[in-house]
Amino acid sequence: MRLFAPETAPALDLVDIHGQPIMTSHRGRLTLLSFFRDAACPFCNFRIYELTQRHAELSARGLDVVAVFSASQADVLRFAGHRPRPFPLAADPTSGAHELYGIERSLWRKLKAIVTRMPTLIRGLRLVGLAGLDTGNLMPADFLIDGRGRIVEAYYGRDAGDRMPLERVEQWLVHVPGRRAA
Repeated sequence: MRLFAPETAPALDLVDIHGQPIMTSHRGRLTLLSFFRDAACPFCNFRIYELTQRHAELSARGLDVVAVFSASQADVLRFAGHRPRPFPLAADPTSGAHELYGIERSLWRKLKAIVTRMPTLIRGLRLVGLAGLDTGNLMPADFLIDGRGRIVEAYYGRDAGDRMPLERVEQWLVHVPGRRAA
């Protein structure tokens, strides 16, 4: 079941791919909690690349990023975690965290992304190789969570490559009370 603003974000008990605990419910921090599909998903790996490139700027504005993959720790390390990332990557092999946040599955929406997002698919395949063609039907989702642990915005992907635009995240950061614009 989907979550909506201003619900309290369900706390997650996760560790990152290096075994360190991830705090998703600490108060006072702004968080972009991103749920990803398989670790080899080309769309997902391209988004990880984008978040890595923009992380310094987003972090300077007070935003924590947490990425959760529906995959084993070994697969996340092999694909998204093979390079150092400035934010935690978590493996959710049972998809329990994905289910808690109402992440959906759809073969149709996966196929729609392959057809309509070809440039992003090709960029992502350059990152993961042909393994990116063998992914499941889980859809992506992004959640903006305020310093009180409440969901400000829940964004459920309309297809396998649809993510919350980073411009929307930036706009939110500008309008958070008590935060300075960068």
